[in-house]
Amino acid sequence: MNQVRHVPVMLQRCLDLLAPALAEPGAVVVDCTLGLGGHSEALLATFPSARLIALDRDQEALRLSAERLAPYGDRATLVHAVYDELPDVLARLGVERVQGVLFDLGVSSMQLDESDRGFAYAQDAPLDMRMDQTAGVSAAEVLNTYPPGELVRILRAYGEEKQAKRIVSAIVKEREKRPFSHSARLVELIRDALPQAAKRTGGNPAKRTFQALRIEVNGELAILERAVPAAVASLAVGGRIAVLSYHSLEDRLVKQVFAAGAASSAPPGLPVVPERYQPRLELLTRGAELPTEEEIAENRRAAPARLRGARRIREDAP
Repeated sequence: MNQVRHVPVMLQRCLDLLAPALAEPGAVVVDCTLGLGGHSEALLATFPSARLIALDRDQEALRLSAERLAPYGDRATLVHAVYDELPDVLARLGVERVQGVLFDLGVSSMQLDESDRGFAYAQDAPLDMRMDQTAGVSAAEVLNTYPPGELVRILRAYGEEKQAKRIVSAIVKEREKRPFSHSARLVELIRDALPQAAKRTGGNPAKRTFQALRIEVNGELAILERAVPAAVASLAVGGRIAVLSYHSLEDRLVKQVFAAGAASSAPPGLPVVPERYQPRLELLTRGAELPTEEEIAENRRAAPARLRGARRIREDAP
């Protein structure tokens, strides 16, 4: 795969959001989702006095990015970790506070483009979908072993799939004949299970089911729920966080954490709000920013992206 052609999503806007906090000498920025290293490389190149800590749970991504970031020497520290492990990673590295944090959520281009990983519904591949192939259960195991009610819950909650019951009853019938192992059979089954009207909208009819399986296999929402507050807590005063999400569930979660940080926690009716109740965050984006037509033309995977940013304005109350 040609790394040079990989265009990071909304790159310039991420850099602009983080810039005021990263211009200082000795600034530390964390890329919580290293992937192919596009955002990380741009951060190192744009902020020559900054130090980068980059996390990824995918060993192959770490290997490729290590080559890409090698010219920056010891300014870049790459760590095999999931992003909710950020507090442990910083503690191990002896870093108390950071000036910038970036999340680019969802599946990396590399994972989608490696046909044997099973993330993409457009090509037949083993149903794996694990971002870290050294741990956890595969998508095939989820399909073959989860009770029907649990599968319906996953498809509804994580894929926002209205036809979840219909799809799951077809899956259960099929897995009794033969366990699922490859993606093409699942795609075909979903096509056959859906009513005609449901196939006319929103691209490939398997898209929502594949998203739901991927989120379940990788525990993405539970991890994000821990990771965003932990990242906010790791910011120094004046530090900034930028989060790119790709579906409404992720975006809602980020919005809630930011909104809670930007609100006063004082009981209503106080004439003066004491310091400990004052907001900890200032929102840097009005709602979620969307990619421009140019950004989507440059990288079609940017189409569903939503960008939110916030700045740490106070320490937590003692």
